[in-house]
Amino acid sequence: MNVLIDTNVILDALMRRTPFNVLAERLFLAVAEDKLKGSITASSVTDIYYLFNKHIHDTVKAREALSNLFSLFEILDVTQTDCEKALTLPLGDYEDALIVTCAKRRKAELIITRNPSDFKNAPITVITPDDFFNNYF
Repeated sequence: MNVLIDTNVILDALMRRTPFNVLAERLFLAVAEDKLKGSITASSVTDIYYLFNKHIHDTVKAREALSNLFSLFEILDVTQTDCEKALTLPLGDYEDALIVTCAKRRKAELIITRNPSDFKNAPITVITPDDFFNNYF
């Protein structure tokens, strides 16, 4: 199964945000064991670095975390076409629309996020980590 994992789920694992980190870490493990194909967008990477570095105050460890993400997840580029298509989607948040556009281009089956309501009207299935493990994995 091919999924795109939203920024908040990645940060749950990296920052060990309880109780959300448990399922986020299970996603990481499923990807590491090749039971799941996981991707994140290149635009999410900058947010992940900024927020994780702000959390730990250690640029070396933040860069190491990114390096680990790069070896685990496919990083989807964000093209001009993606940016333009995202403008046409019926989502309130442009960043979420851009994630949807990249997921569709990658032919992801799902987007996994803690905030599925932010993706209302998205033309792709969007679920929580809990729903993923209860219904898809």
